[in-house]
Amino acid sequence: MNDGRSTTPEPTTIPGWRLILSDAGRLWASREEPFSLAAFHAGAERTIDADSLEALRAETDRQEAIAQEANAQAAAVTETSAGQTRGQAAGQVIS
Repeated sequence: MNDGRSTTPEPTTIPGWRLILSDAGRLWASREEPFSLAAFHAGAERTIDADSLEALRAETDRQEAIAQEANAQAAAVTETSAGQTRGQAAGQVIS
């Protein structure tokens, strides 16, 4: 995926993603591991496509950002819920 003008070969991997070149010349990437359920519900796509390697990298970065934000939000909700449960068990009133 190097245009021949660069003396340094362009990396053709995206860590955690498998790259696919379709018969029609379209680039695809599929995440090696599924996203968490929270990330899936937030809209993170495990398989994406693009016209160029640069665009494919940008899209994989976007999907990872969606997943990271969703996972952070899910962790915060879990932590808050756990804290409320501990407070209720100790007899504290939580409003």
